[in-house]
Amino acid sequence: MVGDIKTHKDLLVWQKSMDLVILIYSLTKQYPKEELYALTNQIRRCVTSIPANIAEGSGRKNKSELIQFLHIALGSATELETFLIISTRLQYINSEQYEEANHALNEVIKMLCGLINSLRTNNNTSTAHL
Repeated sequence: MVGDIKTHKDLLVWQKSMDLVILIYSLTKQYPKEELYALTNQIRRCVTSIPANIAEGSGRKNKSELIQFLHIALGSATELETFLIISTRLQYINSEQYEEANHALNEVIKMLCGLINSLRTNNNTSTAHL
């Protein structure tokens, strides 16, 4: 979190997670109506939790709080991974749709892990530059 990064919206991981939200909402539109308040709702809640927690953590005063919220975002990402597998097994999405969503999700997971590791090795404890 250096250079031209002023807010969470400047973070590539936040941008990619927002793209993931759009992708997942598009996929879940095709789910059966009886899943609207069950699996569809759970999937949408966890995917929106990813960029929301990145944003909330970025607004905190210190690095340890940011890292905590990035871990929460990571937890939501792994929860989404499980829901995508369930969706495939229930045949709500096909293997091509699964691969597209899983690829985008894995990219976000790798970026979250990279950011967490980078923040842990950086000595600055403030997030004031965000």
